[in-house]
Amino acid sequence: MQNTFSTVRSYVLRQGRFTKGQQAAFERHWPHYGVEPKPGLLDLRRLFGNSYPVVLDIGFGDGEALAQLGRQYPHLNFLGVEVYRPGVGSLLRKISESGLENVRVMNMDVVIVLRKHIAPRSLAAVLIWFPDPWPKKRHHKRRLIQEGFVQSVADRLTSRGELSIATDWQPYAEAIQQVMDRCTAFRKAGVSTLIRQRPHTKFERRGIRQGHRVFAQVYCKTR
Repeated sequence: MQNTFSTVRSYVLRQGRFTKGQQAAFERHWPHYGVEPKPGLLDLRRLFGNSYPVVLDIGFGDGEALAQLGRQYPHLNFLGVEVYRPGVGSLLRKISESGLENVRVMNMDVVIVLRKHIAPRSLAAVLIWFPDPWPKKRHHKRRLIQEGFVQSVADRLTSRGELSIATDWQPYAEAIQQVMDRCTAFRKAGVSTLIRQRPHTKFERRGIRQGHRVFAQVYCKTR
């Protein structure tokens, strides 16, 4: 398996409009919760002020699940990465209202974050819940979960670190399984040892109402 990142973006930057609440939350709370990395690797212990395990949440959407995780698991640190600023504003409002200090936020492309700012073997878990499935065949090259990306995630996980993936798009679930079957860095795990129950979001609940089946799997790093 090639240990390379795709040069094709897994997203198209459709920022949309801030609501007044999202805009206000972004302006008010970004200085406290937001991470503007300098060149080089992040010092995660310094960032969170403790040595608790760090979980990277990739593409947290409106932040509903990430805020719930922060409340439910106070002895884990969560670093959320999202390219869409309205979603960042929504999360900032939630974590500020809850007074959470174990959540930090980056408004960047996760490929750049992993490549430039996350040290090898520094993450306890990586969450990729409901990534864009890019259903059209000509767009499959934009899918985030591809071999090079998965290997790079593995490189940044600690020994026995976890990769948790969920999608409600069956063809993407099948493609993900093919990618993971070829990746010797991971094996399937029955359950997560860190996050016992994955929180459901309004996006997921909407998919279920539409008759979509949710495919969720946790993988454990083998070495």
